[in-house]
Amino acid sequence: MSGHSKWSTIKRKKGAADAKRGKIFTKIIREIMVAARFGGGDINANPRLRSAVLAAKAENMPKDNIERAIKKGTGELEGVNYEELTYEGYGPGGVAMILEVLTDNKNRTVAEVRHIFSKHNGSLGETGCVSWMFEKKGLILLDKAGVEEDKLIEIALDAGALDVKDTGKDFEVTTDSTNFEAVKKRIEEAGFKLNYAEVTMIPQSTIRLTGKDAEQMLKLMEGLEDADDVQKVYANFDIADEEMERLSA
Repeated sequence: MSGHSKWSTIKRKKGAADAKRGKIFTKIIREIMVAARFGGGDINANPRLRSAVLAAKAENMPKDNIERAIKKGTGELEGVNYEELTYEGYGPGGVAMILEVLTDNKNRTVAEVRHIFSKHNGSLGETGCVSWMFEKKGLILLDKAGVEEDKLIEIALDAGALDVKDTGKDFEVTTDSTNFEAVKKRIEEAGFKLNYAEVTMIPQSTIRLTGKDAEQMLKLMEGLEDADDVQKVYANFDIADEEMERLSA
């Protein structure tokens, strides 16, 4: 479950969409449990839980698994009590990174995360060292094909979106985190198909990586996403298409 759409795009280019289903299920189940614990088991009244359940369905998670995770979160069934943590650090080339973690063993998790950073030329930093470089916003991405731009802009802005941008490859709708659900619902009701929709941490600026830094950054991202306790990774880097093609070859 990557945090920012840039990494989602890079993963698709790199062919990393075939991630182990078991690990994906583990991360989603943890998110469902924590969302239910803090906001209750009703998906209609709990936006965080609703997003987690939609993510589970998108991965074809069995209904029984979803319902069991919700019951563990609400206490109807016995389950592990996960703690929410945020780590900050730096990747190759000075890339700023934020990690959202769910863990039942803080010491184990911080040791594993520190090892992954060190292995790929990164470093774990102090709380607050990079968070000021990011803004919490809703982000919705739509394919350009078949989308009437004027209609999308009208609907999105009328629903309270902050901006609608043509990135060249897709349309990017940004919202305040508070009205993300309302904007998303209006866009879907208008018949638009969403490629990505999530409240995320958007970097104020990005660092363009090339060569060894780009290669190490991708390995760092993969290492972090392969860690069971790491739920989301946000990073302010970019890699040119031609560089991605070279690295993916």
